[in-house]
Amino acid sequence: MNQPILSATDLTRYYEVDKGLLKKPDLVKAMDGASFTLHAGKTLAVVGESGCGKSTLARVVSMIETPTSGTLLIDGQPSEIGNAENRKTVQIVFQDPYGSLNPRHKVGYILEEPLILNTDMDGGSRRKLAEETMERVGLRPEHYERYPHMFSGGQRQRIAIARALMLKPRVIVLDEPVSALDLSIQAQVLNILAELQSDLGLAYLFISHDLSVVKHIADDVMVMYLGKVVEAGPAEVVFKKPRHPYTEALLSATPIADPGHKKERIMLTGELPSPMNPPDGCYFSPRCQFADDTCKATAPDLEQAGRVQVACYHRR
Repeated sequence: MNQPILSATDLTRYYEVDKGLLKKPDLVKAMDGASFTLHAGKTLAVVGESGCGKSTLARVVSMIETPTSGTLLIDGQPSEIGNAENRKTVQIVFQDPYGSLNPRHKVGYILEEPLILNTDMDGGSRRKLAEETMERVGLRPEHYERYPHMFSGGQRQRIAIARALMLKPRVIVLDEPVSALDLSIQAQVLNILAELQSDLGLAYLFISHDLSVVKHIADDVMVMYLGKVVEAGPAEVVFKKPRHPYTEALLSATPIADPGHKKERIMLTGELPSPMNPPDGCYFSPRCQFADDTCKATAPDLEQAGRVQVACYHRR
């Protein structure tokens, strides 16, 4: 297989939380050892509950934040936040279409701004590319002179996608790109993303908590829990036969559009532990029906189990 566009090894991102004068700050391990590869034309979906580290991974991969440790390679070379070529290669689309666009600027300027900052293109060339990109995402030429508040949420997300495309990236990080949209609009945006990937060979890192969306678009899936990767592998394998108890629980809660299909809902007991005070051993053990003394004492490593990797003593 060709060299991956992105290759991450043991990426971590820790934050210090100030507890006040004369007190030692707490260390929050928002992301604790994520490894993956991403190839052209493929989609890696990262799933899990809120607080599992998905958005932290998105910010690190898009070079908004620097990892605490680990390596992130772009085309085999270490990524750098200030590297202009890295910035052109990887772009991000945020979750909130209402907060990610500057309300003081017209759509035309919003789309041209990445070109102004990163290229020496003249105004005519910038406008031509902006209008071509608008057409790609289903926006009309007259939208060029309008402000963000004049658009619906779905249209704003199309503008955000168009902005991400302006520098001709090869990787787009999609941080919950449709979770704030109505279901019918979600489908439209997902169809646009699929067309763009097919036409341009884009690689997507798709962050989501909605497995019903992920099931239809992902080539590979990485499941995170409290900052750690607990299962990773080809999407069809993970969805057909999940290995980790947490993945099983997530899938059991995913609705299926088939009234004749019956499945048992796995109810997780207890609350999601605080990332400032995670449990000993396996982080999932307080909520897991299979947990034993070994699970509660020592955290399992992520190891190969058939076609997937899984961090569970009982599923290898």
